[in-house]
Amino acid sequence: MPHQLDHLLEKNQRWVQKVKSRDCEFFARLESQQKPEYLWIGCSDSRVPANEIVGLEPGEIFVHRNVANVVVHTDLNCLSVIQYAVEVLEVRHIIVCGHYGCGGVHAAMTGVELGLIDNWLRHIKDVHEKHADLLNQISDPQLREEKLCELNVIAQVFNVCHTTIVQNAWKHEHPLTVRGWVYSLADGLIRDLHVQVSSRDDISSVYRTAL
Repeated sequence: MPHQLDHLLEKNQRWVQKVKSRDCEFFARLESQQKPEYLWIGCSDSRVPANEIVGLEPGEIFVHRNVANVVVHTDLNCLSVIQYAVEVLEVRHIIVCGHYGCGGVHAAMTGVELGLIDNWLRHIKDVHEKHADLLNQISDPQLREEKLCELNVIAQVFNVCHTTIVQNAWKHEHPLTVRGWVYSLADGLIRDLHVQVSSRDDISSVYRTAL
């Protein structure tokens, strides 16, 4: 009896053949070296594949994903990824990328109860409460939710900046820039939020400008 996931294995075989026909040395290079310049911290949403939307090949971008692209100072998974990226791979860019239409942001804004994940979404609710005055000025519910997506990215950028990992990298003059983007499912384009931090001295001024 065929396994119910055999079609995925077949797709894998076709993908390998396609890649090899285009570049017969691709897998040999991939196996021997991982030297990405970028760390991507994005949402787990299946519609936001990091490599594809920025047109990069496997091995060119190091990726961490979780629900609503949240960076928490007690999340050892995320912190371990950041540390490995910065101290071992020596990436030069950390990109926090949210996306419009994020289910986690929607749940945090509307108060829909989903169970265990509500504890995780508490971090986004905190962002919502912090900027309630600004968000309440936006009458259109979709635009208000999109603004929260942006504010959440900005908050996570500065959470990244305040990790001991990034702080130590800047202290030792490692060239590292942290920035925030938002991806639109509607048109496939990335919006630069113009939040870009390259040193400890930049953090406060960039944050004020972003808001």
